[in-house]
Amino acid sequence: MKFGINTYLFSSPFTNESISCFPLFKKWGFDFVEIALEDPANIDPELVRKALDDNGLECRSVCAATGKGRDLRGNRKEQITSMEYIQELINIAPVLGSSLVAGPVYSAVGRAGLVPEEKKSKQWNLVVKNLKSLTSYAEKQKVKLAIEPLNRYETDFINTCDQAIQLIEDVGSNALFVHLDSFHMNLEEKDPALAIKKAGGKLALLHASGSDRGTPGGDQINWERIFAALDNINYQGDIVIESFTPDVKIIAKAASIWRKIEPSKEVIAIDGLNFLRSLAF
Repeated sequence: MKFGINTYLFSSPFTNESISCFPLFKKWGFDFVEIALEDPANIDPELVRKALDDNGLECRSVCAATGKGRDLRGNRKEQITSMEYIQELINIAPVLGSSLVAGPVYSAVGRAGLVPEEKKSKQWNLVVKNLKSLTSYAEKQKVKLAIEPLNRYETDFINTCDQAIQLIEDVGSNALFVHLDSFHMNLEEKDPALAIKKAGGKLALLHASGSDRGTPGGDQINWERIFAALDNINYQGDIVIESFTPDVKIIAKAASIWRKIEPSKEVIAIDGLNFLRSLAF
């Protein structure tokens, strides 16, 4: 098991200049960096890879940013835009040293409403069709995709692990996995530990965030049960701290961070990592 940090905590959008954070991440004890890449054109992948290597870090996952206009269930233009974006991430991931692209790749974040079953069924079939194409492309690049259920305020499409598993079954690709997040599970799952057990071998990534989006361990989540469930499925994957502060304005607005939850982003990173490592089996 390795522990990483999502770059959203320190920068957005991620650019070549964002590599200045890498020495700190290494100093604090992280094994790897999860790069949240809003726009692939913002970086020179080889430059970023060299900075990772120079600091003894890996990029083990690339986090997709599916904002407005990137939607596999949207209009034709939105579908094409989203497909092209995700394909770019699939191409860049191996250059960065990663074999995983994760996140809510199925829909634009923030799209949420009460949709009639007939319309939702059509959206579902559309996403399945588009994911079949994307996973086929990913397989050729030896990259995996992991879909992340989000809370009800951020999507009406995939909120639970059960829904993610059903989508994976309908797509029918060995390149498609589940990406769970403690914050979203705390809102949507009856039992987050049970959700982890249901994901089983299909769990490719776990995001660790406090119930208030703050430091893992300084919140009401039952982390002991989370780690017991990970042990139960013999999870050998990665755990990434993905928390937010008002300092990164774009993400603060997107994640509804309207107040200072923790003393600093450094506290979230350092204390969160120490806490998670203390529970690791």
